[in-house]
Amino acid sequence: MTNTLLTRHDPEEARQFHTEGTWGEETHYRLLKQNTEASPNAFALRDGGRRLTWIQLSNWVEAIASDLAAQGLRPNDRVSLWASNRVESVVMYLACSRNGYACNPSLHRTYTVDEISDLLERLSTKAILVEEGWGADASNKDPFKTLAKLPAMRKVYSVPTERVCGSNFPAPNGPHNAAPKSNENPNKVCYLAFTSGTTGTPKCVMHSDNTLLANARDMVRDWHHNRNSRLLSLSPLSHHIAWVGIAQWLLFGGEFVTDDPPAGVAKLDWILETEPTYIMGVPTHAMDTLAEMEKRGLNKMGTVEVFYMAGAPIPPATAQAFVEMGITPQNVYGMTENSSHHYTWPDDPQGTICETCGRGGKAYHLKIFDAENPDIEVSQGEVGHIAGKGACLMLGYFDNQKATEESFNKDGWFLSGDLGLIDENNCLRFVGRLKDIIIRGGKNIHPKKIEDLSIKHPNVEKAAAFPVPDERLGERVCLAIMPTGDEPKGQEVLQHLFSEGLSIYDMPEYYMVMNEFPLTASGKILKRELAEWAKNGRLTPDPIRFTQPDKQ
Repeated sequence: MTNTLLTRHDPEEARQFHTEGTWGEETHYRLLKQNTEASPNAFALRDGGRRLTWIQLSNWVEAIASDLAAQGLRPNDRVSLWASNRVESVVMYLACSRNGYACNPSLHRTYTVDEISDLLERLSTKAILVEEGWGADASNKDPFKTLAKLPAMRKVYSVPTERVCGSNFPAPNGPHNAAPKSNENPNKVCYLAFTSGTTGTPKCVMHSDNTLLANARDMVRDWHHNRNSRLLSLSPLSHHIAWVGIAQWLLFGGEFVTDDPPAGVAKLDWILETEPTYIMGVPTHAMDTLAEMEKRGLNKMGTVEVFYMAGAPIPPATAQAFVEMGITPQNVYGMTENSSHHYTWPDDPQGTICETCGRGGKAYHLKIFDAENPDIEVSQGEVGHIAGKGACLMLGYFDNQKATEESFNKDGWFLSGDLGLIDENNCLRFVGRLKDIIIRGGKNIHPKKIEDLSIKHPNVEKAAAFPVPDERLGERVCLAIMPTGDEPKGQEVLQHLFSEGLSIYDMPEYYMVMNEFPLTASGKILKRELAEWAKNGRLTPDPIRFTQPDKQ
């Protein structure tokens, strides 16, 4: 029988991490209790309708933990979250930490009910939190009935769209009588996050309390967060960036604010109202916020002191705009597998912030290996495959020993799939990706899926989906096709993709027809070359926008 929780945990390595202080004895739940004891009536957690103190949060966690245990869940069982940026998701996560369950929060709104069902079956999920009306096809498919029929499912918790307690989710002051003794093992698998594979099949990353908190300890220390800090995550709770923020928040003991402005409240107004000192997101969030400020004639972003940006390079103009209003931009590099392990520091010059991903903390160490042979290390300053080791590295991929083993070189360095170099100041410079993936505004889009569906069109012989640079979103998708017979129009191809099941969130935004593609010696399309041609103007793709048939 497959051991679905098989990890790469090395006891000797763990002892080293404890000795150097990158690992500790805290769990997410233990930190909750420590903060509750220290500041019971201080504000801890906020969404668009609720603002909880530490004692209120703690009491709600106990009620949820009791109800989960009453469903027959045992340590190491899996619990999933499929909801918007509301406090219930954080409460459920902390209840899982308390009882020793592994929580899976990475279910995006863009998933369909059937896609969610497939993912939950892989995890043998025992319980799930679902928000009414959530999901890509919520308007025509009932998730509650579908998910309740999954073989392992014990309970589907539902919460209303409104930011009020309701449905069958336990109330904040519910009974605690069924709660078991808390699980205090910081090395247990506590967090499961689906990450996009290069083929479009998601892998599921396993983290422990210690692997998540190792990175958070570095960032809290190096960026001087404390109980007066207030963190606003503009990244959704289905994205790993938000949970990097959660770990930091529990360590510094201030307040965590979700990206959940009430109806009719603009994002900038939410920032000004909630008064964060630290904002986390991607460069798109920063650029959109700055654009709105310029539109309104504002020159100050309230109380914001630091703006964290990951997922794409920070445009120099964006960094300069922050500096001019007294905000320190933070450039960050990482993955779900190893969190935000490299980052710039508060006193770094603007050139370092814009051009590098910094030097990071002590929880992760990098080496650069040959792009063709990841067992051969290259010299400092030479571009190669970014690889790393350290205390914030995942425990492995859930129920996928093959993928776990293939992610490391012969000496145990985790291979990121990205290209970069270490410069003369020991800062990481990101160059590009080895992976066949497009990242649009922080969302991973799989070219292979688009290509496979495209060639089902009777007049498409070959197809290639590749990234086109975009100042705001980082990248957009271009679909290039080689026709067979009559040349299909772009809208025709997009409608075909929609009819074949492609999500509206993955639709190409550029389209072009080609007589031939650049090919490798083995006949594969050189998509990197296509991307480079589009970047330097050799190719000029046509902008295109998908319109759903019923909305034409």
